[in-house]
Order: sequence, then C-alpha cells, then structure tokens
Amino acid sequence: MNVYKKFKIHFYREIFSTFQSRETSLTSTEIFALEMIEALGKPTVNEFASFAKISSPNAAYKVGKLIKKGYLVKTQSETDKREFHLRVSEKYYNYLNISYGYIDKVVDRMKEKFSDEDAQKFEEILRTISTELMPEMAEVKDISNNV
Repeated sequence: MNVYKKFKIHFYREIFSTFQSRETSLTSTEIFALEMIEALGKPTVNEFASFAKISSPNAAYKVGKLIKKGYLVKTQSETDKREFHLRVSEKYYNYLNISYGYIDKVVDRMKEKFSDEDAQKFEEILRTISTELMPEMAEVKDISNNV
C-alpha cells in the first residue's frame, strides 16, 4: 500500500537525518522491539517474547538493555506481584515525535480536502480492516482508540 510505504519511508528519512545531527542510543532492532511492546499494550516479557517469536532469555536481554537506556519501564502487576509489565517511557515518545508530527500534518490536510462524511467512512473502513480483516494481529492493542 503506497500510503503506508510513504509514511514509513518518511519516518525512516527523518530518523536518518536526525542521526546525522545527533547520535542515537537505539539500534534498529531495539526500535522494532519498542514498537512491538507499545503495540501490545503493557505486555510481560514472556508475552513480548512469544509475540516476537524469540526466546524468553533473548527477550529479557533486550528488555534489560532498553530499561538501562531509559526507553522502557517495568512495572509490577497490581493483581499478581510476581508479574511485571513493560511499557515504553516518555523518552521513547519524544523519540517518536518525528513520525507523529507528519501523520498529524496529513490528517489536517485530509480534513481540508474531504467532507466529514467521507472522513467518517474512511475511518470506518480502516477500523473494519483493523478489527475484522487482520485476525493475526489480535494481540495488538488499540491504545489510542485510533485505527
């Protein structure tokens, strides 16, 4: 899909240009891991490992590095004190602002270009794709209530 590809390429272009002016402390694999963890909505290390199809020790190693770098936080479950959940930190969201700014700009342009009725239909189509046509991704949480 060209729209997705353009969003993705814009994001990577901005990341690379940011790397030119300042060095990042994240590898591309760590960025992908953080994106998965955020999409899963506060998973445990084992849930992350299972979704990513990597071993639990490998997941624990990656999680440990991301916690040490400040991009990930581990919080104890309120219901089961033996369980810990992962969530991305504010530092990660600051890092991602590169992508969200462009998405907001495109959405603003859509609001100018299309009627409210067209925009609502588009949202309905995206929601149907997300909830009904992508059953393999059922684990991914709809954190922001957006499609």
